[in-house]
Amino acid sequence: MKRKPAQPVQRVRRRPLIGRLAIFGVGLIGGSFALALKRARAVGHVVGVGRTRANLLAARRLGIIDEIATDAAAAVRDADLVLIATPLRQIEGILATIAPHLGPRTVVTDAGSTKQSVIAMARSTLGAALPRFVPAHPIAGTEKSGARAAFAELYRGRNLIVTPVPGIEPRAQSLVERAWRACGMRVIRMDAAEHDRVFAHVSHLPHVLAFAMVDLIACAPDARRMFGFAAGGFRDFTRIAASSPEMWRDICATNREAILAGLDAYQQELEAMYALIEQGYLEALTERFARARAARTRWVAAK
Repeated sequence: MKRKPAQPVQRVRRRPLIGRLAIFGVGLIGGSFALALKRARAVGHVVGVGRTRANLLAARRLGIIDEIATDAAAAVRDADLVLIATPLRQIEGILATIAPHLGPRTVVTDAGSTKQSVIAMARSTLGAALPRFVPAHPIAGTEKSGARAAFAELYRGRNLIVTPVPGIEPRAQSLVERAWRACGMRVIRMDAAEHDRVFAHVSHLPHVLAFAMVDLIACAPDARRMFGFAAGGFRDFTRIAASSPEMWRDICATNREAILAGLDAYQQELEAMYALIEQGYLEALTERFARARAARTRWVAAK
C-alpha cells in the first residue's frame, strides 16, 4: 500500500504582544524599551517620533525603531501602544496633539519620573481616551541620553511603578504591565502622591544635590585646581550630575512641593551635622556616620 507523502508542518506565527508601537522620545528610556521588546519578540513594528532628526536616524540605523514618523497623527495611527518618554513638560502638548487621532483600542502610557502632574495632564487633554492612559515610571536609567545610550538590558530586574487612575481600563493596564514585564521588570502599583513623595527623596533630591555640588566647585575661583584633585569619592557622588539638565529641570517643576519638602529635611540634617562638627561632638558625629553606613549596607544587601 502506497503511503501518502508527509504534509509539511504548518508553523503558526504567534502575534506579538504589541503589533505597532509608537515612541515619543527615542532616547535612553524609550530606545531601551523598544530594544528590550524586540529581544523578547514582543513587538512587531516600532515607530519613532522626536525633535532631532539626527537622533531618529541613529535610532533607525541601530535597529531601535523601524520607521520615522512624519507627524504625531501618523505615528499613533493603528498603534496598539503609545509610549511617551520625553522630558515631562513636553508630555501635555503631545497628549493634546495625539488625542484626536487615537484609535478606540490604542493604549497610551508614559515613563515620567513624577506622576501626579502627568495624570493631571492626561485628564485635561485625553477626553474619551483617558481610561486607556496608564501612568507608569520605570525605575532604571543612567546618566547618558539619546538613542545611542539605549540598550536592551536596562530594565532587567528593575522595578516599574504603575499609578492607576480611577476608571482605567483593565485591558489597558494589563497591556502596559505585560510589556514592561517582557522587558524584565517587576511591576509594583502605587498611589501617585505616595510615588511623588518617595521619589522626591530617593531620586530627585540626590540629583539636585549632585548638580549643586558640582556647580559649587565650578563657580569657585580655583575651580580648575579643585577639579584637578577630585578623585573617586567626588566622581561617585556627582556621577548623576551628568544627566540631562532639561529632564531634571522638568522634574523639579512638576514635583516642586515634594522636592522642597525633601530639601527642607536635608537642610535640617546638614544643620545638625554642622553643629556637631562646629562644637566638636565627635562621638555623636561618629554615631550618625555609623547609622548611615549601616542603613546603606542593609539597603545594598537587600537589593
